[in-house]
Amino acid sequence: MRIIVVGLGVQGHKRRQFAGTDYVLSVDPVNVNADYHSIQDVPLKNFDAALLCVPDEPKIELIHYLLSNGKHVLVEKPLWAAEDKSIESLQSLARAKNLILYTAYNHRFEPHFIRMHDLLASHALGEIYRCRMFYGNGTARLVRDSDWRDQGAGVLPDLGSHLLDIVHFWFGIQSEFFSIVSSHCFENRSPDHVVFHNQDTNPKLEMEMTLLSWRNHFTCDIFAEKGSAHISSLCKWGPSQFTYRMRELPSGIPKEDVVTLAQPDPTWALEYAHFKSLCVNGVKTDLSVDIWLNSVLRKLSEEMIGEKKLCINLQ
Repeated sequence: MRIIVVGLGVQGHKRRQFAGTDYVLSVDPVNVNADYHSIQDVPLKNFDAALLCVPDEPKIELIHYLLSNGKHVLVEKPLWAAEDKSIESLQSLARAKNLILYTAYNHRFEPHFIRMHDLLASHALGEIYRCRMFYGNGTARLVRDSDWRDQGAGVLPDLGSHLLDIVHFWFGIQSEFFSIVSSHCFENRSPDHVVFHNQDTNPKLEMEMTLLSWRNHFTCDIFAEKGSAHISSLCKWGPSQFTYRMRELPSGIPKEDVVTLAQPDPTWALEYAHFKSLCVNGVKTDLSVDIWLNSVLRKLSEEMIGEKKLCINLQ
């Protein structure tokens, strides 16, 4: 399969690397090292699929152009649209042309995330009471210095989309009843620290994300009837640790299984292989999770604006 990369920034360079020998050329309107500056200038006969690593605004138009011309598409998360029907229209177009439109959420391929998925699917924990996730990195200044990233809902769609996707991956939850707990602009014009939750789901959910964690970090704590499970860090920031504790009744020190990984990030290569397999095997495009994510993130963003929690810090 012949691959082009559209958007030759940080993500684009990663995608190009892991496409390996499938990669044929790049497109970027401003990067002087790109082979083309417009997707319309690329001869259609020269590629089979595109990896879209572009800002949110032009995604829908670019995807429509590629699908209309018979090309598979991997697009960096989130698949954002002002209206859900725009995503529904892309799904219909992809299905009509037997093409794959896949939104990249590489954390689905994180080893400990898969381990957590399998533990939850085994029902060994019994009833799941509560899940809390924290996702933090230290990119506040990089975001503020960007020409396009420090705007709108800020960290919410960037990191919050990952957390919501994992909620669906682990629990199958597609609830609309999320609400903002707090939102702050400590260093940026757009929110750089946000907490939201959902108390109507089972388990109860609390998600926190920030651009102010000067050491990049991820944590997850799941508390349940028969024990608990915990993740500390991702492979790319390793070592990454998974802890499974088996509850001791009536109370006491639980039995504990701990798995620690110190390895390079495997998710990019695994996700690209998954995308290729979808294209080769002709799997039907399903954007139902993307439509849900778009709806939830839009409503949370509107809530921040409506309650004046979406602030502008010009210091």
